[in-house]
Amino acid sequence: MSLDPVLDHIDANIDPATERLLDLLRIPSISTDPAYKGDCDRAADWLVADLQSIGFEATKHPTTGHPMVVAQSGGDGPHILFYGHYDVQPVDPLHLWDRDPFDPAVEQTDKGPVIRGRGASDDKGQLMTFIEACRAWKAVHGTLPGNITIFFEGEEESGSPSLIPFLKDNADLLRADIALICDTGMYGDATPAIITQLRGLLGEEVTITGPSKDLHSGMYGGIAMNPARVLAKVIAALHDETGRITVPGFYDGVPELSNELAAAWDDLNFDAEAFLGEVGLKYPAGEQGRRPLEMIWSRPTCEVNGMTAGYTGDGFKTVLPAQASAKISFRLVGQQDPEAIRVAFRKQVSDMIPADCGVTFHAHGASAAGQMTTTHPAFDQARRALSDEWPNAAAYVGCGGSIPIAAYFKTYLDMDAMLIGFGKDDDQIHSPNEKYDLSSFHKGTRSWARILHAMTR
Repeated sequence: MSLDPVLDHIDANIDPATERLLDLLRIPSISTDPAYKGDCDRAADWLVADLQSIGFEATKHPTTGHPMVVAQSGGDGPHILFYGHYDVQPVDPLHLWDRDPFDPAVEQTDKGPVIRGRGASDDKGQLMTFIEACRAWKAVHGTLPGNITIFFEGEEESGSPSLIPFLKDNADLLRADIALICDTGMYGDATPAIITQLRGLLGEEVTITGPSKDLHSGMYGGIAMNPARVLAKVIAALHDETGRITVPGFYDGVPELSNELAAAWDDLNFDAEAFLGEVGLKYPAGEQGRRPLEMIWSRPTCEVNGMTAGYTGDGFKTVLPAQASAKISFRLVGQQDPEAIRVAFRKQVSDMIPADCGVTFHAHGASAAGQMTTTHPAFDQARRALSDEWPNAAAYVGCGGSIPIAAYFKTYLDMDAMLIGFGKDDDQIHSPNEKYDLSSFHKGTRSWARILHAMTR
């Protein structure tokens, strides 16, 4: 079936497509807050109805949390599974938004029109690019483009507690020749990207306790052990002077970058100073002797994400806190074992706790890194299709973030995944004033039409 009429239809119908996205964005499907459970259910219903309207057999599947949406086209050819998520992050702090986050609109900016609202880029705008590509295909050719299963989750932003049980219970329903995942972005404004490796994630919350209550620092300072002081020592000891992480065995399973991949990444001409300059920084702070892109994509990290101790309100209060806490995350690569690292980290911390203090740990999830092979023919098909749509040729890149679904598809469905998305670094996902460029929505839809044409003809 011809592609050009489908692309023409997408161009001619970008306005109604945008209105449909705005309708979905108006649903406050915040998965982590029980107050929005009904809205998550409503978003799933909206997607089921929309998919049914273009010819998919779509069903809402209840879980112990928020529902899953599964739709099937029943066509011929390679079986493709497309994954996205309809839930969104909380909107706090609300006062930093320039408009109601669930009253989305198209706004003009100095870089062009953007779709502003919570979920615009992560992930409703992204998943709707695929739906709109299928809608255009159906409108032009009278049939959906091939054998497609669509799988939308409603708990991605809250740890996906129902995901693995659902994958196990519905493996036969979901298993396909390859999975497409849309929860990623571009490499710059003009270079589409196919993610071939993802870092894993391990989260730990550490609480160090000391005295039975907060103490007056004049009466007890000097003689009483201060948990904040202990915590500071623990955190400072996590890295050595070269930036390497000191947890015993941490680098077990960490591969070196291949010469071929190193050359490909060097060709991307990544400007670390400009990248850091956008957030008011200048100097790379990772392991010495590593490329900046290695620091982001292929090296493991240990970062402190939050610390609390003592009085943190306005003014000043001279106390020795009874306890001090930190939230610490590890981004993992290669064959690093999250649980082995958890055990080693806890032992390292416990060994540093003085006699008058105690320590407790609270786990916040663990997922291994994902590595996608590019030998499946779909990778080259997608790369060529993307290169035909965008000014620059598509690049195989890494991703510093963690998208566990790719590894789960391999583990539970024995299925490779391609990660293709059209978000941009300045989309402010998870932050106030989230946006999705209208060009990302438009050209993203055209891109999926090209990919589907390449994979199914």
